[in-house]
Amino acid sequence: MEPWVSNLIRSGAVLLGSLIVYLVGVRLGRKGVAGLSQRGSESAKRAETLWLMIRRLFLLTLLVTAILVIFGVWGISITPFLAMGTVVAAAVGFGAQDMVKDFIAGFFILVEDQFRVGDTVTIADVSGTVEDIQFRVTKLRDLEGNVHIVPNGRIKVASNHTSLYARPVIDVGISYDSDVDQALAVMKDELQGLAADPEWSDRVRGEPEVLGVNSLDDSAVVLRARITTTAQERWPVRREALRRIKKRFDAEGITIPFPQVTIHKAD
Repeated sequence: MEPWVSNLIRSGAVLLGSLIVYLVGVRLGRKGVAGLSQRGSESAKRAETLWLMIRRLFLLTLLVTAILVIFGVWGISITPFLAMGTVVAAAVGFGAQDMVKDFIAGFFILVEDQFRVGDTVTIADVSGTVEDIQFRVTKLRDLEGNVHIVPNGRIKVASNHTSLYARPVIDVGISYDSDVDQALAVMKDELQGLAADPEWSDRVRGEPEVLGVNSLDDSAVVLRARITTTAQERWPVRREALRRIKKRFDAEGITIPFPQVTIHKAD
């Protein structure tokens, strides 16, 4: 058999072996993620986020290893490539400091579990749902469907809106002519009714809190309440609470004012 034919067969065997190792590794990884998913949504989200990064790193390692082995099969010395790689790495180190910062920041995002795929966050003045966390960037999709790509190195403060639980604040203004105590009693009754409703009870944790008068604005007395909810349900619960309070206020004759300006005409 010709040497080049033998080398070609061996190279094909290396590629096939690498592919099999990758597929087996991916299969085992998916089983591990599925096992963690049974422990709860938080474990599932963390496992899925880590698996995305591990899979990419695993693929990169296999590719580099396969290329080096194939070079050895064909008798190609890798010493010049290593020397060239050292020079290129030095050049990249001087010219791509921001990229290195992005990689380091991405590593700590994962290790410290700052946020995960599926979380709703605000990072670098951008809010949205995390769709992907890569070594260098994080991808967010906002409420309008726009995708924002944020370099990890630019993330100084990360606000995670869907971690464990949420406490949406309910602020409602009433007119100065309205009975404050009656309005507070109505708010408490409606929020307790929301928490007891079978359609919403699994989204509300504990007893809703009516905190009282929060401020005296120019044209309204602002009443404040707070509900503890599951992490992902803060916005639907808040919207439903406001809808119920508005309908009940209308039925009770409690006025929710709009901004008004009184002009006094001089004689």
